[in-house]
Amino acid sequence: MPKPVLIPQGDFPAAGLPRRLAAMFYDFLLCAALLIVVTFLYKLIQMAIIGSERLRQLSDAGALDGDPLLSTLLLFCLFGFFAKFWTHNGQTLGMQVWGLRIQNSDGTAIDLWQALLRFLIAIVSWLCLGLGHLWVLWDKQGRTWQDLYSNSRVIRLPKNIHKK
Repeated sequence: MPKPVLIPQGDFPAAGLPRRLAAMFYDFLLCAALLIVVTFLYKLIQMAIIGSERLRQLSDAGALDGDPLLSTLLLFCLFGFFAKFWTHNGQTLGMQVWGLRIQNSDGTAIDLWQALLRFLIAIVSWLCLGLGHLWVLWDKQGRTWQDLYSNSRVIRLPKNIHKK
């Protein structure tokens, strides 16, 4: 399946660290809301299956702390959020606000494998105290670890270009 060409096309500069961090913060707020909703729905389903009294007992006993099913579900939801935006138009909502886009060097959208690599390497980057994100300051092409490993780049779109 051919990768969709992202519009607008052009030779755009790499995104700088301040814009990237601003977009990440915006997306963090959206992801927090998503995780709250997913957790709420998960608890409603649990309550429907085992009953509210039994759920309260389990919760009070600490049996629901670190629920691996919920943790896995939340991780998949986060990946789904980013993968959907990155593979379709190259922009999360935070990236749209800050005029950023993820793309391949030929201007096409990244594929699902690249999105998975970006997602996993971004987690590793944060676990390394953000070093992978700060890498943009040393890389001559303005790339982070997730840019390098997924063979993609985050560019800054000009303000005067409007999407059609």
